[in-house]
Amino acid sequence: MSGLIIQKYGGTSVGNINRIKKVAERIVRTRKTGVDVVVVVSAMAGETDKLLDMVRQISPSPKRREVDLLLSSGERISSALLSIALDNIGCPSVSMTGRQIGLLTDGTHTRARIKQIDTERAKQVLKNKHVIVVAGFQGINERGDVTTLGRGGSDTSAVALAVALGAEKCEIYTDVDGVFTADPNIVPNARKLDRVSYDEMLEMASLGAQVLQIRCVEFCKKNNLPLIVKSSLADDSTGTLICEEDPNMEQPVVSGIMSDKNQAKITIKGVPDQPGIASSIFTALADEHLSVDMIIQNISAEGHTDISFTLAQADMGEAMTIVKRIAAEIKAKKVDSDLTICKVSIVGAGMRSHPGVASKMFEALSRENINIMMISTSEIRVSCVIDEKYAELAIRVLHDAFHLESESTESGISNGAQSA
Repeated sequence: MSGLIIQKYGGTSVGNINRIKKVAERIVRTRKTGVDVVVVVSAMAGETDKLLDMVRQISPSPKRREVDLLLSSGERISSALLSIALDNIGCPSVSMTGRQIGLLTDGTHTRARIKQIDTERAKQVLKNKHVIVVAGFQGINERGDVTTLGRGGSDTSAVALAVALGAEKCEIYTDVDGVFTADPNIVPNARKLDRVSYDEMLEMASLGAQVLQIRCVEFCKKNNLPLIVKSSLADDSTGTLICEEDPNMEQPVVSGIMSDKNQAKITIKGVPDQPGIASSIFTALADEHLSVDMIIQNISAEGHTDISFTLAQADMGEAMTIVKRIAAEIKAKKVDSDLTICKVSIVGAGMRSHPGVASKMFEALSRENINIMMISTSEIRVSCVIDEKYAELAIRVLHDAFHLESESTESGISNGAQSA
């Protein structure tokens, strides 16, 4: 029995007809190695933004059900065009929507989660030696309505199909040659990483790395599915392998520097310092499926305190409406918002065994007079909120401070450094 590989192509990879033809040729080459192929595609580059712009011209608050139906059209166009291109060069193929591939989601429009995949039809098509080209990013709920998985959801479609169909691996093709120590557009000497652990990639994806969607990595880690990120624009792309940590190898102290300008901060001032107040604020946000990132509560003064938290800029309007309502109910004094922030983060599995990483980060930022507004940490990550105007400077400074242009695992941390 032949093996199965899932290939996912991003919007740039299918951005025009010539690139779609190149993708078709790559798929044929893969087929000739003796494996079956299921392909998942994104909308052509810029298509989703065009559709959203049309929506904004009509309504500032459209029904999410209608937005889902509209946005799903972009991936359907890509899948049909690629299937036509494959057929044209003698490779039998079938394009399928989320509904046709059997991808069932919950009912949360614009950010649905996958519940199950019925693989019966896909397995029959593969048995007939056809390539399946799936419109990513979409599924249907139990009512039969079209749902979408959120921006970057085609990655999630691909790995979910890989797990459901028992694929050997999942290959994510994009316009970059893998995962880098920093954005090469900001740091010219950024280095491509040959291998990244699931845990590191989860942190990177959650911190603004655009190369992969976090839910995609979660699927891979849970099911131990090897994931390869490589460029569709270069035939000799070696890419980056995302997999389990190798316990026999020393891990880099810092593997990468990430930044996320898609952040907003909300501050509630003069909050009564009483049990249950914070719960009322964040429960109300959670009930509307709004995810909060960092949270800071100041020391209480005269029975009142300030609470600040960050979240995605796209959720700011909805969050402010909720927070202002709760603030009035709890008799808080004021609600402020700030869209001019950026989260800068360092990630590395080696932080577990090397003290002094956070202090080195703070020192590097301090030398450039970059003020830190908020801090959060995990076992393998340190994040700071700073003014967005210093974002690129901070990335370059930290990349140099940890010597990420070289493959050294020590990253400039001395054994005598103090733990943060």
